[in-house]
Order: sequence, then structure tokens, then C-alpha cells
Amino acid sequence: MTTDRRRVLTIVGARPQFVKAFPVSRRLKGAHDEVLVHTGQHYDDELSGVFFDELDLPVPAYNLGVGSAPHPVQVARMMTELNDVFEAEAPDAALVYGDTNSTLAGALVASMRSTPLVHVEAGLRSGDWEMPEERNRVMADHLADVCCAPCERAVETLRGEGIDEGVWNTGDVMYDALVDVRERAIEVATVRVDLGLRPGEYVLATVHRAANTGDPDRLEEILAGLADAPYPVVFPVHPRTEAALREYGLWERATEALTVIEPVGYLEFVDLLDGAARVATDSGGVQKEALFLGTVCVTLREETEWIETVEAGWNTLVGASADAIRAALAERRVPSSSPDPYGDGDAAARIVEALADA
Repeated sequence: MTTDRRRVLTIVGARPQFVKAFPVSRRLKGAHDEVLVHTGQHYDDELSGVFFDELDLPVPAYNLGVGSAPHPVQVARMMTELNDVFEAEAPDAALVYGDTNSTLAGALVASMRSTPLVHVEAGLRSGDWEMPEERNRVMADHLADVCCAPCERAVETLRGEGIDEGVWNTGDVMYDALVDVRERAIEVATVRVDLGLRPGEYVLATVHRAANTGDPDRLEEILAGLADAPYPVVFPVHPRTEAALREYGLWERATEALTVIEPVGYLEFVDLLDGAARVATDSGGVQKEALFLGTVCVTLREETEWIETVEAGWNTLVGASADAIRAALAERRVPSSSPDPYGDGDAAARIVEALADA
């Protein structure tokens, strides 16, 4: 192990990764030299640029601008561009987050170039190999030199797959992010006021996963369940979801039944989530954020990689069943316990410490 100053290439490309990266980037500053690369996987400004502004992330040294494409094509484009970046920067280590195509592309290029790889949010498994995210996270874990796991279950999963060196239980860096921005969100966010929303009297909904947006029957069921919620439903619509709703002839129904708004920045989203009676989502990150904020979550999937949220009673898996969604949103019970399975809000410091193993 060494504590020498490192040149760290951080690769991000999607909204949740920007959130995870900013506490770590703050910790890296002064201790190491970070080169931030934005693959351009999320290229809409509300899904990308605004996050850099709100979170004080350094301006990316590279924006690869790959945009959307089928998974193999997108990964291939990223790898081509990233290879040039690795060649130009000669990093001592590469840092990737989560389970996106940006994660996989960064992991593959780092491995092929024999650059030590650190994977943050390692060891998570949904058990659904059909999910691109599941394939991405498994491959990244097995390519990584250092795996930063968010909880003990993830550490055990890695060990069960034969990964027992370079594994750190760092806690979840998204907890760091929420601790940092929650009070600031309350002070600056305006969407709740603009929409006339009272705390505890609305449902927040997010839908973006391809399994839901790419299947008209699933999307219609989800819409039907949300439309019958006991409270008004605020729906910041993802560009992919809007395109799908329009393609399937569901856009007018959505705008009539729900309060459909443009995507919001991170501070606005945290404030909306904090004040919601329930959140209905297919996002992994939102499931955790809901637990951290004490908001009951209804997950529009049949499985989750964040099992602890379900075991704690704060999360219910309902899939795309309109009846199950209705029932879960109508449930008034709030869990009495507030477990803390994902650390103490100091994961970023441990991740930077773990770089010594790379």
C-alpha cells in the first residue's frame, strides 16, 4: 500500500453518477489529482449540466458526447473515446461508479490498459441477468482491483463470487451526498411552492428503466396505478419516458392524470422526495434516497439490488401491476424503525483511502 499522490481518472456519464461523484471529488481535491471524464451518456442539460452546477463538481476535462445508442454501440463508442483519454492522461488509477454503460466501458478500457480500477457501489446484485445494469455491475466487479461496497451484504456477495482481495465496506456515498445537500435543498428549492404542494400530501413518481419504458403494456399498467393514487402524483418525466408515452399513445392520459413536469435538478428532486407521502420509482438510487429521507418507497420492479430497504419495511416491490401499485400507494402505514445499513455518511473518505489499494 502507498499514500503517494495519484492521478485519478474519474468516469461518469449518468445522473446518479454525478451525485455519487461529488463527495468523492471533494475528498480527492488536495490529496490526489483528479481528471473528470463525462461520457455524455446523459446529454440533456437537466439530466447532466445542471448537476455539475448544483453539486460543485469540477468541470469535466473531457466530455465525450457519445449520446444515446443501442447498448453495444454505445459501449463501443465510449471505449474508443476513453482509450484516447487514457493514452493522453496516463492515469495511475481509474474510478467508476455504479452499473451504467459508462461504468462498463471505463472498466473494460482500464483493464485492457492494465490501469488499476476502483469500482464504487460494488457487490450489488438484483438476480436479473436480463437487466443491462446487472451485467454491467458484475463485469465491473470482476475487473476491478478495488471494490468499494456500500454494505456488508455486498461484501458477502463479492466473497461468494471469489472476490476477497481489495474489498472495502465503505458505506454508500449517496448518503454522503444527501447529508451534504438536504438543508441546502430546503433553502433553495422552489418546485414544491410553485406547484402548491403540501408536505405529505403528494406522491412523487419516476420511471426510466428500459424494462418499463420499452414495454407498452407495463407502462400502461404503471400509468393506471399512478392515476389512482390517493394523492396528486408529481411526475418529472425522463426524456426516454416521454418519448415512449408519446409512441404508445399514452402521453395525453399521463398529462391528464398526473402533474407532469420537466426533469428537475438534484436539489429540487431531494426537496420533492423529502416532502412526498410516497415515492413510486424504478430507480435504484431513489430507493436508497427515500430510505435516507424517511419517505416510503413503492418500487416499480419485481426485484431490487437494495434488499435492505425492503427488509427494513421502507420499500415495497410491486412490479408493473396497476392493482399492486394502487394498494401500495394507498397504504398509510409508516415503519417505526429507521435502520442505517449503508454507513454513517463518511463513505467518500473511505473510498479515497481505498485508492491506496489500487
